[in-house]
Amino acid sequence: MEVNRQKIVLVEDEDDIAEVISYNLTREGYSLLRTSRGDEAINLIRNESPDLVLLDLMLPGIDGLSICRQVKSDPITSNTAIIILSAKGEESDIVIGLELGADDYLTKPFSPRELLARVKAVTRRVGKKIIQAKSKISIHGVTIDSIKHEVIYNGKNVDLTGTEFKILHQLASQPGRAFSREQLLNRVVGQGVVVVDRNIDVHIRSIRKKLGGDSVLIQTVRGVGYRFVDGTGFSTP
Repeated sequence: MEVNRQKIVLVEDEDDIAEVISYNLTREGYSLLRTSRGDEAINLIRNESPDLVLLDLMLPGIDGLSICRQVKSDPITSNTAIIILSAKGEESDIVIGLELGADDYLTKPFSPRELLARVKAVTRRVGKKIIQAKSKISIHGVTIDSIKHEVIYNGKNVDLTGTEFKILHQLASQPGRAFSREQLLNRVVGQGVVVVDRNIDVHIRSIRKKLGGDSVLIQTVRGVGYRFVDGTGFSTP
């Protein structure tokens, strides 16, 4: 079976349900991350940038509606798809969740077949929107066209390697967000590939040099990694 590279975060505090969901999704090739607490879910979603969140409403720490509200109101995570997992009798909460931006819902108990159908439908629909939105990024004088595989800075073509292009695109697609070296490696090279994380530093130096030595665009976040500048007061040369 072909491996599905899409990443899903499951936020569910009932172990039996979480086990069934985990089994069926991993069998389909999805990469799955689990947490049973709402307060842990926010950081997990921000750090891992999943394609989809399966979100139970009744959780310890922070309830599901609060998580949905935070995820959809944060520019860094607002494009993350959410499917609400609800019990019968929570119809009013489902409506609120959908109004907050959740993409779909599943009412417990649900069959594995229904789970997979909803997951595939939502990730396909949301994925198309994200691809369309991110196929061309223009920010601070930099235009990144992922279809043409072209970078233009202040009207001039910038010749980047394939890896450099992926790194720049990843950073610029979420300006202001700090990415660790490990996160950049996972997104650019792929999880499970053994590469020294300091290789990212070499690529960053090369990107900065090719952008005319302008290190202001890509900022070093001490103790974390790198981010693409998002300051509204930033002006290009």
